Amino acid sequence: MPELFTISAPPTPALAAAAAATLAPRLLAQAAASDVEGGFPTQEFDWLREAGLLAAPLPTKLNGSGLNEPAHTQELLSALRHIGRGNLAVGRVYEGHANALQLITRFGRPEQLERWAADAVAGHLFGVWNTEAHDGVKLAPLPSGRFRLSGSKTFGSGAGHLTRPLLTAALPDGGWQMLVLPADTQIPEYDARFWRPLGMRASASFRVDFTGLEIGSEELLGEPGDYYHQPGFSGGAIRFAAVQLGGAEAVFDETRRFLRALHRTDDPYQRQRLGQLSILVASGQHWLHAAAELAARPGPDAETLVAHANLVRSAIEDICLRVLPLAERCVGARGLLRPEPFERLHRDLTHYLRQPAPDAALADAGRYALDHPRPAYRLWHD
Repeated sequence: MPELFTISAPPTPALAAAAAATLAPRLLAQAAASDVEGGFPTQEFDWLREAGLLAAPLPTKLNGSGLNEPAHTQELLSALRHIGRGNLAVGRVYEGHANALQLITRFGRPEQLERWAADAVAGHLFGVWNTEAHDGVKLAPLPSGRFRLSGSKTFGSGAGHLTRPLLTAALPDGGWQMLVLPADTQIPEYDARFWRPLGMRASASFRVDFTGLEIGSEELLGEPGDYYHQPGFSGGAIRFAAVQLGGAEAVFDETRRFLRALHRTDDPYQRQRLGQLSILVASGQHWLHAAAELAARPGPDAETLVAHANLVRSAIEDICLRVLPLAERCVGARGLLRPEPFERLHRDLTHYLRQPAPDAALADAGRYALDHPRPAYRLWHD
């Protein structure tokens, strides 16, 4: 359990995003030291705590900054992008923290929200563990009124460091129930052998076995099936897309630094590649801006928000996949050698881009376009 910090004055949404931008160079400088298989960026999250960023996604009435509110989506995506360009592993875990607090804010009973918000303000780290292992997680009611867990999750990012993971579990009737596990007292079994990744080593995304743990009804969040409510379930993809774009920006910055160090900035082919990279990165920034504008605007229905979020995640994945080979051509074989930062940035971004169901996301955006008769200029914006 990390040392906890009490934040007396949460930053405004704009200041929270600015704090993330300020932290990005420190995160980048520390990233190589944290890039250890099975490790975790503990010091980096201490910096986020001190900056008030762990509480920032909470509503202002609960000592947060309101980053998760639709009106402040622009600041949330900016904060995620800046943290991502500092260290994608930190960005991955922080995005899960923001996601968990959004679900708690939406579905928690008042007393639960107050308790878990106080935990976030005190420095507890939240996250969402949803990917089922072969045995899956099940929740069985006991005669005492408590519930017993069994089974496992995989890709439990922040395993051993998240003290308030949010997970889904199957009920005996087949429903899916959210719960927030007090993992500092109900400690699951972590299997680090699962995590032998190409990149994102420091995200500690282990297999987690919950068998034998017991919780009370006060740890159950919402009603069965609430986790999959739209637009929150699919629409949240814009958050991880923001982190990914931050990784692409880091690749861009490192490529430019590398060429300057070699005095290759006058090469016409390098200039052409940097022009192409500039178009790609700026395009991703425009996509995030459009996503934030749509989220903040009153009126879009869940179907529109989900379809547009699927466009955003698909576009930014494509942008990142095009950034990487262009940057490789710029830096050549020399830039791919350790300890050059490019080598780690390339691994981390390549791995993080492998989000689930990319083809289905793009197909859903296409279905929306086919089902709606509005012309292109009004398809996403009435």
